[in-house]
Amino acid sequence: MRNIARKGIHYWQKLSAANVPAELIENGQNRVIDASLTLIRERAKLKGELVRALGGAVASSSLLGVPLGHNSSFLQGPAFAPPRIREAIWCGSTNATTEEGKELNDPRVLTDVGDVPVQEIRDCGVDDDRLMNIISDSVKLVMEEAPLRPLVLGGDHSISFPVVRAVSEKIGGPLDILHLDAHPDIYHAFEGNKYSHASSFARIMEGGYARRLLQVGLRSINREGREQGKRFGVEQYEMRTFSRDRHILENLKLGEGVKGVYISVDVDCLDPAFAPGVSHIEPGGLSFRDVLNILHNLQADVVAADVVEFNPQRDTVDGMTAMVAAKLVRELTAKISKFKV
Repeated sequence: MRNIARKGIHYWQKLSAANVPAELIENGQNRVIDASLTLIRERAKLKGELVRALGGAVASSSLLGVPLGHNSSFLQGPAFAPPRIREAIWCGSTNATTEEGKELNDPRVLTDVGDVPVQEIRDCGVDDDRLMNIISDSVKLVMEEAPLRPLVLGGDHSISFPVVRAVSEKIGGPLDILHLDAHPDIYHAFEGNKYSHASSFARIMEGGYARRLLQVGLRSINREGREQGKRFGVEQYEMRTFSRDRHILENLKLGEGVKGVYISVDVDCLDPAFAPGVSHIEPGGLSFRDVLNILHNLQADVVAADVVEFNPQRDTVDGMTAMVAAKLVRELTAKISKFKV
C-alpha cells in the first residue's frame, strides 16, 4: 500500500514538473476534498437529525472510519481495518448488546457516518499536512451534529493526532487522554516522519491538546520514549509494574477541570494471545478483561475515542482480532453514549 500511495504522489509531482499548471492540479484536489467532506457532513447531519428526532440522548457514539496506513513504520495493513471492524460488530455471532446493557441497534447509542476516503484523496497528490487537516475537519463535522460524538476506527496510530486536535479545538480546551498501547508513540519524528504512527502523541502534547496523558500497557519503550514522557509530563504505566498499578488503573477518575476525556486504544496494548492481528507483536501485554476493567471502571465524560492498529492482514483465518476490535468499539460506545435521566 505504501508503494501504491507513493506512486500516486510521484505521479502528481511529475505532472507539476511537466509544466501542468499548479492551479489546475490544486483546483482538482480541492474538488475531491470538498466532495469528501460533503459526504461526511451530510451523513453526519442525517444521523444527527435522526438521533435528535428520537429524543432522550445526551451523547451518542458515531463511527467515523479513517483507513490510513502509510504512516506505519512497519506494515500498512491497518488501512484495511475499518470495514473488517464494522463487519465484526454486526456479524451475528453475538447479540447487539454491550456488557452494561446498551443496545447498539438503537441509533441513539450508535450511528455510522462512513469513512474519510484517505486513499482517494492521496491519489490526487494531497500531502499529509492537508490530509491531517481533512481528518480534523471530518471529526469536527461529526461533532457539529450534537449529540453525536466521534468514535474513530483506524487506521494506524497517526490518526490520533488530527482527531484529538479536532476534538480539543471543538470543545475549546485541552483533554485528559487515556492511551492504551504497547508503545508510547511519542518519538519526536520517527524515521524523520513527523506524522509517523510512533510520533502522534508528541504532536498532541506539543500542540497543547492534552492536559493529562496516561499511557497504559507499555512494554516496548526506549530511552527516547521515557525522556519524551518526562519532557511532556506523561504518566507512563509499564506492564512490568502492572500488578502493582492495577488498583490505580482500575479506579481512574479523569476529566475534572477540563471539558472532556479522550480514549485511544491501540489493539496491541493486548497480549498477542488475545489479539494476534497487529503489526507490532509485543508479548507480555494486557488481557482483554484487564482492558475492560479499566474502561468500565473509568469515571469520566468521554467525548471521543479511537481504536487503532488492528491489521487484518495478520489476523487469524476466523477473524479473532476483528472480533476483539469490534468488542472494544462496542464497549467504548457504551462508555460514550448517555441518556437523559
